Amino acid sequence: MADINVEEVLKKLTLTEKVDLLAGIDFWHTKGLPHHGVPSLRLTDGPNGVRGTKFFNGVPAACFPCGTGLGATFNQELLEEAGRTMGREAIAKSAHVILGPTINMQRSPLGGRGFESIGEDPFLAGLGAAALIRGIQSTGVQATIKHFLCNDQEDKRMGVHSIVTERALREIYALPFQLTVRDSQPGAFMTAYNGINGVFCSENPKYIDDMLRKEWGWDGLIMSDWFGTYSTTAAAAAGLDLEMPGPTRFRGELLKFNVSNGKPFTHVLDERARQVLRFVKRCAASGVKENGPEETADTPETAALLRKIGDESIVLLKNESIVLLKNEGSVLPLKKDKKTLVIGPNAKTATYHGGGSASLRAYYAVTPHDGISSKLETPPGYTVGAYTHRFLPILGHQCSASGKAGMSWKVYNEPRSAEKRELIDEVHIEKTEMHLVDYYNDRLSELWYADLEGTIVPDEDMTYELGVVVCGTAKAYVNDQLVVDNATKQIAGDAFFGCATREELGRIDLKKGETYQIRIEFVSAPSFTLKSESIILGHGSLRVGGCKVIDDQAEIKKSVQLAREHDQVVICAGLNADWETEGTDRASMKLPGVLDQLIDEVASANPNTVVVMQTGTPEEMPWLQKTPAVIQAWYGGNETGNCIADVLFGDYNPSGKLSLSFPKRLQDVPSFLNFRTEAGRTLYGEDVYVGYRYYEYADVEVNFPFGYGLSYTTFAFLDLSLVVKEGSISATVSIKNTGSVKGAEVAQMYVQPRQAAKINRPVKELKGFAKVELEAGESKTVTIEELEKYAASYFDEERNQWCVEAGEYDVIVSNSSEVKEGQSVKASFTVAESYWWSGI
Repeated sequence: MADINVEEVLKKLTLTEKVDLLAGIDFWHTKGLPHHGVPSLRLTDGPNGVRGTKFFNGVPAACFPCGTGLGATFNQELLEEAGRTMGREAIAKSAHVILGPTINMQRSPLGGRGFESIGEDPFLAGLGAAALIRGIQSTGVQATIKHFLCNDQEDKRMGVHSIVTERALREIYALPFQLTVRDSQPGAFMTAYNGINGVFCSENPKYIDDMLRKEWGWDGLIMSDWFGTYSTTAAAAAGLDLEMPGPTRFRGELLKFNVSNGKPFTHVLDERARQVLRFVKRCAASGVKENGPEETADTPETAALLRKIGDESIVLLKNESIVLLKNEGSVLPLKKDKKTLVIGPNAKTATYHGGGSASLRAYYAVTPHDGISSKLETPPGYTVGAYTHRFLPILGHQCSASGKAGMSWKVYNEPRSAEKRELIDEVHIEKTEMHLVDYYNDRLSELWYADLEGTIVPDEDMTYELGVVVCGTAKAYVNDQLVVDNATKQIAGDAFFGCATREELGRIDLKKGETYQIRIEFVSAPSFTLKSESIILGHGSLRVGGCKVIDDQAEIKKSVQLAREHDQVVICAGLNADWETEGTDRASMKLPGVLDQLIDEVASANPNTVVVMQTGTPEEMPWLQKTPAVIQAWYGGNETGNCIADVLFGDYNPSGKLSLSFPKRLQDVPSFLNFRTEAGRTLYGEDVYVGYRYYEYADVEVNFPFGYGLSYTTFAFLDLSLVVKEGSISATVSIKNTGSVKGAEVAQMYVQPRQAAKINRPVKELKGFAKVELEAGESKTVTIEELEKYAASYFDEERNQWCVEAGEYDVIVSNSSEVKEGQSVKASFTVAESYWWSGI
């Protein structure tokens, strides 16, 4: 991709050409001007992996752990390495721009995209994202930090206004973005769907021009979230450069007409076009060709890195000693020669990503059952224990077609009743969850038909349930018998970003060993019978799932009996992409179905039980006191099952730290009364007291504090020295591995004012962190540095500036936000005179 001279090109552009640059042409591409040497750019989703240009049947990619998992590594060097690999993945997909990382704050565990962001603390999120961005952009690929600003819930996300004080906005919600500008200069920002205090983010000059561009001095591209542009003149004048996706809704002829009448003025249009051209110039460094092929970059090195990141993300929450057969010891690590039972809905499913923009088709995905089996001398016992799915498990993984796993997808312009049907397209798919927003075929008419077909052979007699979700219409048949009709009468649901029906269900009895032909007849979006307030995108959507019908209580009894017959038990619990997904917030912090009951009864039946939780955000744990061992495994990417097994059996000593506080119950969460849209707004009533800032200030007990994580060894913090020089604070501490095995520890630097400030402040706040790996008995020193003005300040709304008040400040270096003797050290520094500052 050729370099361009921005100013020379800009001088040559007509009004029409300038406007054309300011909106996408489809879901993933910008407008090229080939006669001016300006190529089209390709953008791709990328919060935890680079999908490419297809939601439907995309080219496989590397899937990294979810955002909260990446945050749990507390390892900036590792995240920078992850970013470099993400950049190489983008180059393989011929993409110039990655739409990530995501660094919105988790005001509540219920946030549908909470898993996608790095953590609840601005410094953890900001420094972690900056490391990812440095890695991505070292390859020439540009990163897009998102979503700017206060995009912290999914409920009515495209119309809600976040009502927030300027102090909370600056100290909590804008600060991580500010840190990425300071430490990594991301190539692009993506504005949020919501508004702030009455002005939508994509047309808010206070934040995207006055703060981001003028105060912070950032000079890059600002794009809208997809369909997040709501005006023509206001958005352009405020500083929104690029409307996505295309074709345009608010620019094009509308913007040309407005500019011709001075609304906005021509120089505003020139500045928007200039930013797009500068961004194109930056993207040229990647060497990615325009409209290039989408390929894979599946290498042993990538697999090894994914496993390393996955291992480091896992947090050991609990590991108690028990007495079993007269031997006392901790439950973990498990023994490879013991009779092992694996239970749970997540055991034989690779729950490796959350839903929405984070979803992708992975190169491969290892299930916990497979990972655990690979470590054991004899195969484990297994039963599902309980169901927790929100929608029935994906059907395609259970079927075969043409001799391989999956189903065939055949597309026609004519219905099955037609005398002749011309086959337009045929593909083989495994994931029968198809969002057809970016499915293109020039031969398709607007209304078209598809048959999804495969066979299933049950391994036992059963009643089987099929489920169909659709935008369009669909019917499901088994051996030509109609089982599900989601065409005749349709009822709205919230899947596929609120653009589809609820899941319609049907049951059929199946016999062991017999072959059953399953066929789903789909008709594209124009056949949809529902009037939706959401925008219907592309050709519609289809999701088909199925599973054996079980009796919950009978399955729990079976699990309890099996638990008594085995030496050690692993319960693979948690959620999945149906529950934690873009477009929908959760209603509860409890595990679905009877999973809590299963864990409670199995742990009571066998004390040598470990619970593996796969969620992106916290859950209530009513069984915690009865369960001796718990690990938090997040959504772990391609290597999910291997990483879980590495930690369970001690082949990797866990070193992850919680990127979120884990409260005991939803009512304890600071945003409990204010986490949904009412009358078009959400009140940020907790102000700056988000996460551990609230739990510490209000003295609310949690299950596990922010920054917490155990190890199979022990560590001691010693000899903290503090140097304050030329506006910078440097904390150096010695960390010793006092145990018997190799491990890694995280030094977390918190700053706590000793005296009361002019306003109320949190007890202490994270201002930096460093991770170190130590052999048994080894000691090393680590140094954490931060500017004094960031370490000690709060935002003074009276002056609209940051304030560093005169006084004494403690610097606490600890292994979590919960400060304990032997696991923390303290020193102090003094600010002689108060001062105020702005910028970065």
